Amino acid sequence: MIKFNLFVLPFSLGLIYIVTSIVMHYYRWIKALPAVDKVKLSAGIRTPSKVLASLKEIFLEGLIHRKLWKRNPLLGYMHMSFAFGWFLLIVMGNLESRVYHGAYINAPYYPIFLKFFIHDRLVLFFEIFTVPAFFRFIMDFLLLFVLSGLVLAWIKRKQSKWFGMKQTTMHNFFDRVALSCLWLIFPMRLLAESYTAGYFHGGGGFLTQNLGNLLVMITPGPAELIAYFFWWTYSLVLGLFFIMMPYSRYMHIPSELLLIVFRHCGIQPRKWGSSFSDLEVRSCSRCGVCIDACQLNFAAGINTIQAVYLIRSQREQYIPENIAQTCMLCGRCQEACPVGIKIDSLRLIKRREIGSGQVSDFSYLTNPHPGFADVVYFAGCMSQLTPSIPIAMEGIFKEAGINYLFIDRNGSICCGRPLMLAGKDKQANELIEFNKTLIRQTRAKLLVTSCPICYKVFREEYNLPIRIQHHSQYLLELVKDGKIALQSQHRRVVYHDPCDLGRGGNIYQAPRELLGKISDLEPVEKDRTNALCCGGSLALMGTSMRTKDEVTLDALESLLAGDPDILVTACPLCKKTFSKLSKTEVRDIAELVYDAIPSRKTRIAGTVKDPEVVIS
Repeated sequence: MIKFNLFVLPFSLGLIYIVTSIVMHYYRWIKALPAVDKVKLSAGIRTPSKVLASLKEIFLEGLIHRKLWKRNPLLGYMHMSFAFGWFLLIVMGNLESRVYHGAYINAPYYPIFLKFFIHDRLVLFFEIFTVPAFFRFIMDFLLLFVLSGLVLAWIKRKQSKWFGMKQTTMHNFFDRVALSCLWLIFPMRLLAESYTAGYFHGGGGFLTQNLGNLLVMITPGPAELIAYFFWWTYSLVLGLFFIMMPYSRYMHIPSELLLIVFRHCGIQPRKWGSSFSDLEVRSCSRCGVCIDACQLNFAAGINTIQAVYLIRSQREQYIPENIAQTCMLCGRCQEACPVGIKIDSLRLIKRREIGSGQVSDFSYLTNPHPGFADVVYFAGCMSQLTPSIPIAMEGIFKEAGINYLFIDRNGSICCGRPLMLAGKDKQANELIEFNKTLIRQTRAKLLVTSCPICYKVFREEYNLPIRIQHHSQYLLELVKDGKIALQSQHRRVVYHDPCDLGRGGNIYQAPRELLGKISDLEPVEKDRTNALCCGGSLALMGTSMRTKDEVTLDALESLLAGDPDILVTACPLCKKTFSKLSKTEVRDIAELVYDAIPSRKTRIAGTVKDPEVVIS
């Protein structure tokens, strides 16, 4: 016989609303996919390995919140207790309702409000190993698990630093209503179940039964009516939370599930308003982790342009230009994001809209035959402004006896990345096609570049039929192949991971292994995926030089805390930026390698000075 009471209606209506909303959103996102992405999705969900990978990520990131655990155990536990604890309450509640009701299918509200309909007698000591007693214990334990996370959430609003966060996000109206409901759901459940267990002298577990006995004893008035009041309140806040979910940050819960599936099927963002970008925007939990990760926040005091506000603005259908443009695109927020949203891609997509009507003229470019070589060396624009780097690289090529071609010796041919950062993809593609023709004419098997920015673009945009290496990788290969011999200078150095080489290219070990052969490499606090941007990013537009200098000085303070002899980087832009403000010598890794070759006839202390050093 189906049991029913009017108080289940708010929950039931809210559940119908959120399920309908999720289904409609899923349908709209999938329907709006381009044909090629629909094929990828269809193939992906029929591939067991991709399905298993999706389920694994849903469990680890959607329920356990593994990335947040790595960031801060308290933060990870808080989120896990809500997500995983609530999930287990639903699963175990459904199993418990089947035991009591004896049916495989129950009304959706029945497991949620089971303790209102079922009132067992008190469990005696010798009966604690029975099935009903097990469910009472496990359900109370899971409720306590979720409540512990709720307590931490309250504490976090006042003491966010304990959770590894200096700032939390600003909420809109719907966020506040949904958050208030979420914070009330489980205390109302605890009070409803406890009063009911206390009134009927049974049916509760170690938590609800003992608390219920105490509440009935100390609370004036009829316990049955008080319990009924809390059942109504519990149902109301649940129903209201479900209704608010599509309009609040908590829509990330169902959205993230589909986003994970899309990713594992190979679907990527294309433009603002596309199915994938809208899904990513909805998947943002506004946890605020990206705010603390942003150097513009903690080094320059700019705290209104971070990824969370870009995404919130998109949900509100208007993105101010300063939010789209004021970003170094260093990838720190993207690396920190527990949902894995491709924030840099979303910003670039928005910049394309802003810069789509602008034109550029490349008629001055000529296309003479560059010649033939085994290796093509592309220094890049910034290396031309730090000439000691290409001089060192040419010296190394000659020492190793490499048949190379310095393809941009007589003036840098831009790789196209600065235009992309400005949103001018059409103009960038013109340069890319010009460069591709030049490189292919050389018949080279390897392209080496000194610039991580160029390296990233060559790998991701050029589709060249040859190997592409950053010079840190290439120099290490020369050493391992015995083509150059190195002698350690035994100078204390620290290494700075350039954004596009580290987070952008996942090259962390090669520079360190190379430096280990020629110097005494010392650790720094923030490195690898957590490395700081130098502040000279070409992507940071419409921002004062003072702001950039604040970011640079903050990064230098962290990198030079151990007072090393040399600050080493593997990016000409980083070298140029740091050299302007650093009191410690700044060198590129290629320069140190060149100085460490013992067969050189002339030892050059500092090689050729960079323009900015001469001026100072």
